Amino acid sequence: MSLSASPTPRNPRFPASTTFGHHVRVISEDGIVLRTRDGVDELIVNGVFAMDSTEVSSELALADAALPAARVLVGGLGLGYTAARLLDGGAELVRVVELSAELVDAARRGATAQLGRLAADPRVELVTGDIADAIEGSWDAILLDVDNGPTFLIHDHNARLYRAEFLRRCLAALAPSGRLVVWCESASADLAATLSELAGSVETILVPVTRGQRHFEYVLYRTYS
Repeated sequence: MSLSASPTPRNPRFPASTTFGHHVRVISEDGIVLRTRDGVDELIVNGVFAMDSTEVSSELALADAALPAARVLVGGLGLGYTAARLLDGGAELVRVVELSAELVDAARRGATAQLGRLAADPRVELVTGDIADAIEGSWDAILLDVDNGPTFLIHDHNARLYRAEFLRRCLAALAPSGRLVVWCESASADLAATLSELAGSVETILVPVTRGQRHFEYVLYRTYS
């Protein structure tokens, strides 16, 4: 996930709380805050709530949309739930590319139980870098969860990850019948059209989410090589 010094307006669905309660701050560097608050792991990126450990259904669904798959390339570490689900589903190699060196280091230090589990698993490769520069080799699946999607970018320069040039490279790096799956916080007709044009068709997977009194859907776009 790319970092920027200037904050983006907070996602209205998930405002970053200013009340910390009982918490342990794990890292707070380079625009990323990873903390545990009242037993809940939270990830804040560039002032925008990214995710927490209480609601991970879309992260699990992202992995499920790729399985079965032996070799999986994942853009974005998050709290590690997608990669862990891939391992549970039988993946033999999961390479996770994450731009934040601090977040990768936190995983290797076992800052949270889930991140520590990933770092200790010999099937996992944690790579510090930009996913835009890491599309190489042959993969059974490539998963992109590096921003909120093209409709609500945390970092403006991540817009390139949803454009034809980059997505074409992803499709070219897939093994036969490989899957490219893109996580989005809301539907994007432009992204769906681009994927359909590149691959011939695209599947839209809706993931219902409930947080308190709020009900909404995240969106996964899946296409095949």
